[in-house]
Amino acid sequence: MTAATLETRKTKTALLAFAGALAMLGLGYAAVPLYELFCQVTGFGGTTQRASESDAVAAERLGAASGKTISIRFDGSTARDVPWSFRPEQVTDTVTIGQRDMAIYLAKNNSDQPITGTATFNVEPEQAGAYFNKIQCFCFTEQTLQPGEEVRMPVLYFVDPAALDDPNMDGVEQITLSYTFHRAIDSAE
Repeated sequence: MTAATLETRKTKTALLAFAGALAMLGLGYAAVPLYELFCQVTGFGGTTQRASESDAVAAERLGAASGKTISIRFDGSTARDVPWSFRPEQVTDTVTIGQRDMAIYLAKNNSDQPITGTATFNVEPEQAGAYFNKIQCFCFTEQTLQPGEEVRMPVLYFVDPAALDDPNMDGVEQITLSYTFHRAIDSAE
């Protein structure tokens, strides 16, 4: 093997290693958004679905025919650095599958300064996330509460009738919708 051939092989190997490192770096940056997209599409990990008004109307037609109901449990909490009281107005509700319903959460800023928070959410059991659809929710945007301010925060939702055809949903009698408020990044002290 000549010195020129050896040098060419070393150059090719170095370029391939560099390209591989760049690809891994790119995948590292893309992993979080790709995982979030995967969870939103599949409902993996209890991620709920976001629905439009027309989706709700279609589901209502299908759900009305079934007449089946399911219990929804509501849960609310705050991170340690959020001096709010946050809880559901009603802890449980029984809804007809496919029919729109509304839950109200109550939030109060117990501090002497404005606080901006953002809510993370989850649905249990995990397989129900693909069928729990939110039409409107306070969790879609940041919420700012002034000192001592108390607000009612609605969630308009429905459970997709397709859940009735999923064998993984057999035996599921209750779905839990949980929210946790965290201080928004630009609001952190």
